[in-house]
Parts: sequence; structure tokens; C-alpha cells
Amino acid sequence: MDVIKVSDPGDPRLADYTRLRDVNLRRHLEAEHGLFMAEGDKVIRRAAAAGFRPRSFLLTERRAEALDDVVAGSGAPLYVVTEETAERLVGFELHRGALAAFHRRALPPLDEVLRDARSIVVLEDLVDHTNVGAIFRSAAGLGVDAVVLAPRCADPLYRRSVKVSMGAVFTLPHTRMDDWHGGLDTLRGAGFHLMALTPGEGSLPIRDAMAALAPGDRVGLLLGTEGDGLSARWLERATARVHIPMADRDVDSLNVTAAAAIACYELARGARP
Repeated sequence: MDVIKVSDPGDPRLADYTRLRDVNLRRHLEAEHGLFMAEGDKVIRRAAAAGFRPRSFLLTERRAEALDDVVAGSGAPLYVVTEETAERLVGFELHRGALAAFHRRALPPLDEVLRDARSIVVLEDLVDHTNVGAIFRSAAGLGVDAVVLAPRCADPLYRRSVKVSMGAVFTLPHTRMDDWHGGLDTLRGAGFHLMALTPGEGSLPIRDAMAALAPGDRVGLLLGTEGDGLSARWLERATARVHIPMADRDVDSLNVTAAAAIACYELARGARP
């Protein structure tokens, strides 16, 4: 096992870990080098267990042996730094004391992701990485089969998404559609009933809409942007508009992550044989 102690945060060997909160920098760096970051022992282990190949590991001195079993035989270097060096490098206090850079894999084709799926979540232009990660965690935990992302949706392998999902982004099949305008027609052509989650006029309670489907029907849940919700184009192309019934307390809807969790439960419940 190659253990390397580094004291200089400017050491070029640590370039993968530079300024992790700088979204613009990280987008450029991670796209250029085809990498993503995993933070914390548990998430790093899940990335490795899912078959992602590590580029390197970065641990603080107090956590230097925490991942010995993962690092051993990986062929990737382990960099050990002080907590002060880690904070200067990444731009925040590294509470968990563990980071790892992994190589990305090419996303699978859409037809491959859809092939065995009966229930999917489709995200249109969600830009908050925390929300994307939380939706992946709910979808995975509640039994949804796959996630499809619109072209402008936030990257599920961005560090914050990975962290919030607790590694669900590694195991839940997902891909990104190439065509926002006609993408829903492709899903409908594959036999999916597309339910647009919206509190707007004319929407049905989601449980009623699910109950109206035949056993074995394929279902897709459409979730829109954090502010405006689904676009007019996607609402138009949906099979049905659905909502989560709310109590009469001047609250007409939930935020997208809470709504997604409830809707994923109904989606997976209704899609079971």
C-alpha cells in the first residue's frame, strides 16, 4: 500500500482535491479529468463496492488507517495530511477525515436503463445538487428502478449529491437524455405512463392515478425545477397530472425533495406486481 504524507496543500499530487466548494472550478476539473469525489468512509466504501476505480485517497492523520482494506490492492495512492492542510486544500473543515477521487464511467444508453425498469423518476432541470442527491436516496430506498435526467439537470456524481444520496447514485441505474424537447415521447414510446407531479389545476391525487393503472403498467414520475416546477412542454406531454393531497393549512405543496419521497413511495407501491 502506497502511503504518502504530504504537508503542502499546493502539492500537484493533491490537485484532484482542490477547492471542493467552488462549483464552477469543480465542474471544469472533474469533467476534464473524468473524476468524481466521495466523502466519508461509508460513501467511499460504497463507491468501491459498486466497482468504481479509485484515482487516489486523501485521509487526515487521525483517520489514516480507516480505509486500509479498501486502499490495499487498489493500486491507488493514499495521501495522508494534517487536518490544517486538508482544510486549506479543500476549503472547509474535513469532519469525516476521508476523501477519495474515483474515475467516472460512461453513462449507459437510455434504452439500457429502461429495459428492465417498471418505475422510473424523471428529473427536469433540477439544479441543486443536494436536492438531486436526496431524490436519488429516496428513489433507491423506496424501490424505484431507475432515474432519468434531463440535459440541464445537476450532476448526480457531484460531491454534494454523492454525499446526500449516501452512495445511492452508485447503485441506482440512471442516465441523461439527450433531447429535452422530445425526450418524453421516447419514454412514452417505451410504454411508460408519465405522471407529472404538480399542484396545478386539474391534477389528480397520485394514489388515485396509480390505482387507475393496470397491473404491470410501466410508470414514470416527472419532477420539475425547484422554483417553477415542470415546464409547460413536459406538462403537455405527460400522461396525467398528479399531486399529493395537502391538509387545509395554507400549504399547497411540499418542497421537491419531500414531495419526491412521498411520490416515490406511491410510485413503487403502485408498480409492484
